Amino acid sequence: MAQRITTGKRDREKLKEQKRKEKQHRKEERQSGGVSTFEDMIAYVDENGMLCSKPPERSKREIDASEIAVSVPKQEDIEVVPLNGRVEHFNSSKGYGFVKDLGSSEKYFFHITAAPASITEGDKVTFELERGTRGMNAVRISILTNKQ
Repeated sequence: MAQRITTGKRDREKLKEQKRKEKQHRKEERQSGGVSTFEDMIAYVDENGMLCSKPPERSKREIDASEIAVSVPKQEDIEVVPLNGRVEHFNSSKGYGFVKDLGSSEKYFFHITAAPASITEGDKVTFELERGTRGMNAVRISILTNKQ
């Protein structure tokens, strides 16, 4: 038969008191280890982005803050190249269709509001791409020639 070890209330209280004293002793050791100042806690970053304990030397090169771009370029700064394609499918009653890019053979959705009213299937067109809610859409469509 295995012997059970039981502890009473006094034993548990003695153990808690001993742990409390050990914790207090460790705290006092940490505090007596030295006084840390604000200067000891400061970290510096050099021109390469590395942390160091001493202030880095001043860089000899000057940086013009106006040349730093922190945002996405504006739409007018991006050069738009029109693509060539062919109308693969067009549903005139619903007013939408698909243009197949001749360069990459990708198909792009278009709505009749982004195309001339006289557009039909098989027309060769030029178009630009614009991000829509469900992917890239063909916009600013113009007809090159009919059904070639």
